Amino acid sequence: MSTTQDNRLGNYLKNRRARLDPVAFGYPSGNRRTPGLRREEVALRANISATWYTWLEQGRGGVPSTAVLERIASALDLTTAEREHLFLLAQDRPPELRHQTPGAVSDRLQRILDAMPLSPAFVRTASWDIVARNQAALKVLGDYENMPPQQRNTLRMLFGNPEVRKRMVNWEEDARSVVATFRAESTRAGAPDTVRALVADMIAISPDFASMWHRNEVRTHGEGTKHIMHPVVGLLTLDYSAFAVDGQPDLSMIVYNPASPEDIERVRVLIGR
Repeated sequence: MSTTQDNRLGNYLKNRRARLDPVAFGYPSGNRRTPGLRREEVALRANISATWYTWLEQGRGGVPSTAVLERIASALDLTTAEREHLFLLAQDRPPELRHQTPGAVSDRLQRILDAMPLSPAFVRTASWDIVARNQAALKVLGDYENMPPQQRNTLRMLFGNPEVRKRMVNWEEDARSVVATFRAESTRAGAPDTVRALVADMIAISPDFASMWHRNEVRTHGEGTKHIMHPVVGLLTLDYSAFAVDGQPDLSMIVYNPASPEDIERVRVLIGR
């Protein structure tokens, strides 16, 4: 049997169980020697044996399966961060990410975008739909506001919009990188249904996309440099960095920075500063 000191999973389960209000889960609050739910109540909610759950808290229940851990996480009403911690303690790995239906970004995140007046930036989903952007992105990268919502997608613009393609100096190289990165990020974010539908549509409408997709290449976005031939100011060189949005695994923020003083001045011209 594990000692109290090294029984981290059991201690965590007991701690999370003790913080729950029995009344909130439909159980009477009286005649309880300790706070929180009883072990058998958690086991009932998780649809597992009360004896085995007791063993888990005592450090002698073995390694729970993923399905059991998911039921325990639900029974204990764990947050996303708490669920991840549970899996790390029990299986020494994080759980699979849950795809979330994309919605509007928070006001705080939008303010971060707006605080970068000379750096085009946007937020995209696991399906690479652009759901937020700043004014610099509209002036430099594309007029997203005047696009139909279903067209505000990086893949659809890259492979289906001739104007976007014409602006990209290294279109084929950049496109291959985008497809490889999209494959990696969408799989990591756990959005198989939405991604499968988008990929099927893109294969049907773009032979270039189909060819690149079937290469099965995988890359990380990370950092890099993009060259754009803008119709107003000419050649723009932008360094970019990709950032995960903490707590929302289906969202990423991409920030482009002008690579030289000359590029900064060109961006100033475009945004009227």
